[in-house]
Amino acid sequence: MLNPPNPNRTDERLGEIYQKSLNIMTNIVILVGRIGNDPEVRSTQSGSRVATISVATSSPKRENGTVAKDENGYTVQDTEWHRVTLFGKQAEFAEKYLRKGALVTVRGSLHNRSWTDANGEKRYSTEVRCDQIDALARPPER
Repeated sequence: MLNPPNPNRTDERLGEIYQKSLNIMTNIVILVGRIGNDPEVRSTQSGSRVATISVATSSPKRENGTVAKDENGYTVQDTEWHRVTLFGKQAEFAEKYLRKGALVTVRGSLHNRSWTDANGEKRYSTEVRCDQIDALARPPER
C-alpha cells in the first residue's frame, strides 16, 4: 500500500516534480547561424509557400578536452549544417529578405522522416520545421 506523499520530504517532492516534468517534454530547436544557400521556394497544390534553407552553426572543435588549434594558433571550428523548412508567412519572408550568408535565428521543432528512393533503398532525413525566423544581419559584402 502506498503512503500519501509527505510535503516535508524532499525526495517525495522531487519525485512529484519529476512526474510532472514527464508530461511537459517538448521538441524545441533554436539555431543561430548563417544561411548557406538562397532559399529554395515552391508552392503547394493549395497555393501555400514552402521554403527550404540550410543553416550553418559553428563551435570550437575539441580534442582531448581542449580547444583544437591549427598550425597558426587559430581555433579550429566544427561546423554543422541544418536543413530548415519554412511554411506560409515564414517562407514568404525568406523569399523576400533572406540570402546566402545572412545571419539568422531559427526557432522550431525537429522532425525525422524516411522514404524509399528510386533504387529501393531506405533513406532518412532530419529537418527543423521553422516556427519563427529572424534576420540578425545581412550577408557579408563580397
